Amino acid sequence: MLNQSDLSKAVRDSIQTEKNAMDFYRLAARQAQQKEVRRVFELLAAEEMEHAHSFFGIYEGTEIKDLETFLRQPPEPESKWSNALAKMIAEPDFNERRALALAMEKEEELERHLRTMSERIADPEVKEIYLKNAEWTHNHYLLIESEYARLMGMVHETDIDTYVRE
Repeated sequence: MLNQSDLSKAVRDSIQTEKNAMDFYRLAARQAQQKEVRRVFELLAAEEMEHAHSFFGIYEGTEIKDLETFLRQPPEPESKWSNALAKMIAEPDFNERRALALAMEKEEELERHLRTMSERIADPEVKEIYLKNAEWTHNHYLLIESEYARLMGMVHETDIDTYVRE
């Protein structure tokens, strides 16, 4: 179990991770050519901001005094989220499909991390925030997966019964 000092650092790191994800989706939205993909990325950026707020509600540290000011700061230079996307954007074969695939990978990693962290937390309120964020992260993965399938011209999950019966 995490002691209070480690827990405070973990929550602060979680706020930073949500900001990194928000920055990632904002950059992805600016790069998106298709309106539908751009909307998905914009929605995800807004939701990542909400996730940061949920962590800030349990944050007891002193490093982040005002969340809105913190969220308006430029992207973190060491952000694995934004750096991976920026590197991909610089490649000549960059496309929205690749950005969506990267987003799915990042969301899977984050969900695993959040669930692992929840197992190390004794405080029920804090544990619940981590588990709730893990569920929201899983839902992000599903949304991105659905948009990826649409972009690739795959059968949408809501149409599967129609195709199976025919």
